[in-house]
Amino acid sequence: MRALWILTLLCAPTLADAQSYQCSPPSGLNAPAERKPASEPRRVKPVTGYTLALSWSPEFCRMRKDSRRDATQCSGDHGSFGFILHGLWPDARGPAYPQWCAPTKALPPVVVKRNFCMMPTTRLMAHEWAKHGTCMAKRPETYFRVSRIMFDAVRFPDMDRLSRKPLTAGQFRNAFAAVNEGLQPNMLRLKINQRGWLQDVKICLGKNFRPRRCPAGMRWVKEDKPVKIWRGA
Repeated sequence: MRALWILTLLCAPTLADAQSYQCSPPSGLNAPAERKPASEPRRVKPVTGYTLALSWSPEFCRMRKDSRRDATQCSGDHGSFGFILHGLWPDARGPAYPQWCAPTKALPPVVVKRNFCMMPTTRLMAHEWAKHGTCMAKRPETYFRVSRIMFDAVRFPDMDRLSRKPLTAGQFRNAFAAVNEGLQPNMLRLKINQRGWLQDVKICLGKNFRPRRCPAGMRWVKEDKPVKIWRGA
């Protein structure tokens, strides 16, 4: 690449907004601190790269439109969402990634409101900061600022068009990479549920936050595996 991938946002429109139609953060948002579950260990390890995880909201909300737990994302009262940020995760050598590196406090309301249209659930914000963000930043403001820069730099393919034709994992990776300069299909991992529907797209990043080939050993969906995309009701 000729320049840092994240700097593409300097000459491009804000693309996160294109994934949230008529987003309107509700009043009184708060994100209480999340505690480390007793079943999950604290792991402080050298960071070797990152994963930018993007969740396809129409599939997540497919069976959750009436869920009070997921109302801010799925009810439609606060916007209609396409891809949202699932999280920015630090990676390490081997499968055991850094997690729960430090205890946390409730997220500042200004941070919650500023990032709502990118991550429209305060429960997810609190979880991502506590489990992953504490392993790469001392303050939530820093973690979410970096996350937003990375999210805003991503361009998204025409998901409506892709949803209307037979598609394989390889074809989807090619389509996603084609609209992002410097991104190759082998830098993308997919999460597909047991029914064959797309859930997440994960972009592999190096320590410098440039896209990189996904390291060996990471879970990989085969090129010829069929993929379906839910457009929403």
